[in-house]
Amino acid sequence: MKYSTVQLLKIVGGLFVLVNILVACNSEQNDLGLGILPDEDLINVRNISVSDKIASYTFNENGITSNKGATNLLGTLNDPVFGKTTANYATQFRLTSFPDFGTNPVVDSVRLYLFYRNIYGDTITTQHVKVYEMETYLDPDAEYTQDIDLKSMASDIPLAEFDYTPKVELDSATQDTNYQLLTIPLDNALGEKLIGADSLDMINNDVFLQYFKGLLLESADVTGEGSLVTLHTASSSTFQGSALLVYYNNDENTILLEDDEAPDTLSQAYLITQYSLRVNEFKHDYTGAPFLDNLDREEEESDLIYVQPTGGLKSRITVSGLESWKDSVNMGINKAEIIFHVDTTASDIHNYPPPSQLMFTFVAPDGEEYRPIDYFFNPTFYGGVLDTSDYTYTFNITQHVQRIIDVTDPDDDDFVGNEGFFLTTGRRADIANRVILKGAKQGGVDMRITYSKFLD
Repeated sequence: MKYSTVQLLKIVGGLFVLVNILVACNSEQNDLGLGILPDEDLINVRNISVSDKIASYTFNENGITSNKGATNLLGTLNDPVFGKTTANYATQFRLTSFPDFGTNPVVDSVRLYLFYRNIYGDTITTQHVKVYEMETYLDPDAEYTQDIDLKSMASDIPLAEFDYTPKVELDSATQDTNYQLLTIPLDNALGEKLIGADSLDMINNDVFLQYFKGLLLESADVTGEGSLVTLHTASSSTFQGSALLVYYNNDENTILLEDDEAPDTLSQAYLITQYSLRVNEFKHDYTGAPFLDNLDREEEESDLIYVQPTGGLKSRITVSGLESWKDSVNMGINKAEIIFHVDTTASDIHNYPPPSQLMFTFVAPDGEEYRPIDYFFNPTFYGGVLDTSDYTYTFNITQHVQRIIDVTDPDDDDFVGNEGFFLTTGRRADIANRVILKGAKQGGVDMRITYSKFLD
């Protein structure tokens, strides 16, 4: 829209009058009100550190769910600081179609194919695994924790004993790790069971999983450092997944073999899919560990902070005095962050890379752990990702601290109290990366709060 010169002059004149009115109003307000206030800012912005009020303690982490991860772990690791970790693995197999084994099928061999990609530990220690058939049904809709006793749910007779040495192979183009394959020969008795299944046992997967309940892979002790490998077993649109294959011949195929028309045996695949229950059992032995004497105790503060996934260790963090700010009025928290520093020497970051992310949860008055409101506001804003430039983890808990100050009534649904926090790995069941952080006593934990004080 275009304006004429006359119209523009009228608009400018109007604005001039409006500005004079606003100035007059502000002047009147200053004369009547603000002029009587002390000669200082109405808002004081201050920065404080409460690092000296932080304490940390090492606790066992129990009850993590171990059957919801995208991947699983297998193996035995003798960590020089965190002791021995053993990861056992059980999985179900599903039908993709109704099997037709033909006339007089005979098992040739049975193979279990498992893909893995990442290794935590060394690549020189030989791992020893026993494979058993599961005898107890595993409910795909249930939740299982890391202390599940898988061996008590399986047959006493092994289908295989298998040795392997994990290896890493990088893709030359992407420098990412390639998938590696474990090929485990199983007893033909399993193949005979599968081929001999009644048709009623294979009408659908729910019935089939009652007939063949899956396999358990049990890791044995190792004499060296050992390792935990990350299994990639569930099939997807971009990944074929791991599988159990039964190789067999039948009367029809035998005739063809005699005519050299079909040199290969037949095969039937049973797949591990996204709907198959895949569960880990984790065992930890902390004999001789430096934190053992103070484990699960708050009598003495830890010099170092130990964080370990797989239902291992978490750190309890307390920040005293936050609740005393409840008596403060006219206060707004601009920013509250807590920073943890990796002890790169004690953690041995080159041989034991730290987890890519940690999780900082608060302890509610009911004793349960919850993520701070800042996480739900924006996970990126909340933070916790490893900064490899200085090896720190930073959490922004601004809104959580504000809630501690604002909500003072324990009966209020938004009441969070100040019962402390827990520091854990972001992924608790399907990674092996652990970390040692500098404790608060070493000045390794910083908590900085920027707040605005509105003057009375």
